Amino acid sequence: MKLKFAFLTLALMLVTTIASAYSVPYYNKDSKTYTFKVKINGSTREITFKGSTTGTAHCPPTADVAEIESSCGWVKVNNGQKVTIKDGCITID
Repeated sequence: MKLKFAFLTLALMLVTTIASAYSVPYYNKDSKTYTFKVKINGSTREITFKGSTTGTAHCPPTADVAEIESSCGWVKVNNGQKVTIKDGCITID
């Protein structure tokens, strides 16, 4: 019983962490996977975009706006705002 309760608690914490993460839907036109620096709430993190795919990249913690640094400079991106990556640069759709 205690093991079951511990497992459920751990699963709930994992789901809460994923649900509260900053997320960016993206289309990466390049075949290269990119890891960019992200400034969220004064902290610097990293976010990874897989090559030649459409998906959603996540980065904790949750925020309304983040700044992502690509090879073309910093871009402000709202939480959930779709972006496109081409030649290492991020553009907002």
